[in-house]
Amino acid sequence: MRAAPHLPLGTVGVRARRLNDAVARRWSGLTPALLPFADAGTAELPLPRLLRLSLFQVSVGMAVVLLIGTLNRVMIVELGVPAWLVAGMVSLPLVFAPFRAVIGHRSDMHRSVLGWRRVPYLWMGTLVQFGGLAIMPFALIVLSGDTHGPVAIGQVGAALAFLLVGAGLHTTQTVGLALATDLAPPTAQPKVVALLFVMLLLGMMGSALLFGVLLSPFSELRLIQVIQGSALATMVLNGVALWKQEARNPALTAPDRHRPRFAEAWQEFDRGRGSRRRLAALGLGTVAFSMQDILLEPYGGQVLHLPVGATTAFTALLAIGGLTGFVVAARILGRGADPYRLAATGALVGLAAFCSLTFAAPLASLLLFGLGVALIGFGAGLFGHCTLTAAMAMAPRGQVGLALGIWGAVQASAAGLAVAAGGLIRDGVGALALRGALGPVLAGPATGYLAVYQIELVLLFATLVAIGPLVRHAPPSAHFAQGSATPFAR
Repeated sequence: MRAAPHLPLGTVGVRARRLNDAVARRWSGLTPALLPFADAGTAELPLPRLLRLSLFQVSVGMAVVLLIGTLNRVMIVELGVPAWLVAGMVSLPLVFAPFRAVIGHRSDMHRSVLGWRRVPYLWMGTLVQFGGLAIMPFALIVLSGDTHGPVAIGQVGAALAFLLVGAGLHTTQTVGLALATDLAPPTAQPKVVALLFVMLLLGMMGSALLFGVLLSPFSELRLIQVIQGSALATMVLNGVALWKQEARNPALTAPDRHRPRFAEAWQEFDRGRGSRRRLAALGLGTVAFSMQDILLEPYGGQVLHLPVGATTAFTALLAIGGLTGFVVAARILGRGADPYRLAATGALVGLAAFCSLTFAAPLASLLLFGLGVALIGFGAGLFGHCTLTAAMAMAPRGQVGLALGIWGAVQASAAGLAVAAGGLIRDGVGALALRGALGPVLAGPATGYLAVYQIELVLLFATLVAIGPLVRHAPPSAHFAQGSATPFAR
């Protein structure tokens, strides 16, 4: 047997370095594939700084889950609060949604001797959200009647708490997105948007699991601790997110700088080509994808006879579809694609999704139901990511907060109204069907759900009609041009 040739130490060192370089190159190419937002960082906004900034979305997701998920169930089941009163309380945060445009405009035009535009509003939104969470548990206990005081005090206190939390999270999210737009170059904005909303979804999923563990078994003391812990977590997360993010610029916040009023800024925004059509497309698409939000699990249980664990798994599938939509949109938009064309693709995916849900009932097909749920998440992810990215790109120079505030106001208001409308339509049509008013063929539990899905199909077609001219007027070559923040503004 021949002995292995002896290699000089220098040769071994060179080969080791070559091997190390090759592994490093392969790892650097593999990391973005496994972590789709690993390349979202730029020289202006490095990835560690971007991840730290995105913590404000985690606090927003935590508040959303607490309001529409955990407290919704606890107030009705454990505290015995009437369902109509709970619905009114949960809908109160939507009252503040239309004011997101005003908040964004005010942060654009803020006067400050310190030179900050976004930080004061982010901090104020954090304090308002903290205040609402701080008084909420005690107001809920009084509201439940477990006290010697008048229940009316609990009703007023709970309404104030829900309103404060809603005002705080709307303020924080609007101004946080504006700050991210200030810091990120136009070419990186699609991936920045995707990362921020993935963090929102992760915050919602993580908070839902954590609240479920902490409130088992339930007690009023545990409820107080969970809500107060959420208040503390809000302060910590947003404080870390804000730390040294916005550079001081006294020229932008000087008292003598010209500041148009909100009405003037709105008129300038409204004069932009297709501005109303963009908002109409956003509102129609949001309603179309949101009407079924509270109906998917009941549809699976009542019509397809699935157990609770199975319907929860399908809800997780919806979230996975949404995350996939964000990832795909970030990659395609990062290559210079037209955001409105891709948003239209999301609407087309939604058409296939609701057709799948519609046929799942008569065919009793779990496969069609699962496919429809996943496609709803994917289509909604594409549509939401692309419309927000377009809003960031079309913002007039110096008015990023206004553009994002208008987007947020339309999106949040449309989503809230859609959820309410979906529940009312399902109950109304379902009641008529069960009484036989719609004929013997439709006298079943699926009719109310299917009516909502058919309306969503019509709304998605209307969304495509609204988006069509926007695609023609927005050539892909203009999107995210380096140094230009206004390719859609005129």
